Amino acid sequence: MKHFLSGLLVIVMLASVHAQETDPPLAAAYNFEIIKDIPTTSVKNQYRSGTCWSFSGISFIESELIRKGKGEFDLSEMFVVRNSYEEKAVKYVRFQGNFNFSGGGAFHDVTHVIQNYGIVPEEAYPGLLEGEENHIHGELDALSKAYMDAVIKNKNKKLSKAWFNGYKGILDAYLGEYPESFTYKGQEYTPESFAASLDINVDDYVEIGSYTHHPFYEKFIIEVPDNWLLDEVYNIPLDEMMAIIKNSVENGYTVAWGSDVSEKGFSWKNGVAIVPEEERTDLTGTEKEKWEKLTKKEKEDAMYSFDAPVKEKVITQALRQEEFDNYQSTDDHGMLITGLAKDEVGTNYYKVKNSWGDKNHKYNGYFFASESFVALKTIDIMVHKDAIPKAIRKKLGL
Repeated sequence: MKHFLSGLLVIVMLASVHAQETDPPLAAAYNFEIIKDIPTTSVKNQYRSGTCWSFSGISFIESELIRKGKGEFDLSEMFVVRNSYEEKAVKYVRFQGNFNFSGGGAFHDVTHVIQNYGIVPEEAYPGLLEGEENHIHGELDALSKAYMDAVIKNKNKKLSKAWFNGYKGILDAYLGEYPESFTYKGQEYTPESFAASLDINVDDYVEIGSYTHHPFYEKFIIEVPDNWLLDEVYNIPLDEMMAIIKNSVENGYTVAWGSDVSEKGFSWKNGVAIVPEEERTDLTGTEKEKWEKLTKKEKEDAMYSFDAPVKEKVITQALRQEEFDNYQSTDDHGMLITGLAKDEVGTNYYKVKNSWGDKNHKYNGYFFASESFVALKTIDIMVHKDAIPKAIRKKLGL
């Protein structure tokens, strides 16, 4: 029934492409019914920084604190960035520059920093340049890379004892001096003692992906450039990864979601991410004739107009793998899945919290990603292990 209605909506949409058709115009597009909405903190803005991984990872931890009854906290994304940049610099030197050194990162960087360095509230370390209200990292990232390459080039034939302090000086200048201690709500803390007061057990969180170039139900180092920690994820079949995401949200657990949003089917303006079916096998009769008469451009304009729901592609394990192998699915953005929704024809979507601010946006900083989009474009997820269905946990030995 849902595919039939979807087909009808597409044909109405196609009528606008051909002026000779007289069908009435479409009503308002994408009316979402919220099925599940998990409490989380406010939408933040990473602005001109490549630190989505920290914003989404921190948002995940903040949501976990709410779920566990700890209250609402605004934690510092830049504290995580600062510590990650320092460790990344050391590793870049150890690998003699044969390693990715950029502003990117991953969810496990957040838990790694919390476990090894602690965490601080936003007010203790906002990480903003003097006079700026938003994060602007173009100069910082370019200067960091140039500095580190100069250290590695090393015309002195050996490393000095000053290079690391020099790099920390750069981070001090751009992000602020490291908060060795601070006062929060009248109490003195160090980053370690503040993390201890939140009672965050990072061992409760696991990362999961779904790929055929590694055995299922085993861990592997996920081969994406921003995995500078060379961290491992659990590998499981696609249907089980999707079951974990759904089970998590249905039971009140948010999901840190690494995905590719450099797609025609992703529209931030419209607040929707979809994977339209390119071959309209569901159409018959005059509907099919209309579709087949369209040019390739007209078909794409119809599929990606976001005027109304369209039939979506069935995602297979093989298709997922092909897109990953061919660099069509890359680790370009980290976000947070916070809810479930349906559109007016019954298609399932996930509500997603982004880190691009909430001003002048259709859904105030959130968007809706279809199940097909999530199945095709997920690079990896981070979840609380208790959110994983018991049968899958047993296969993973958790």
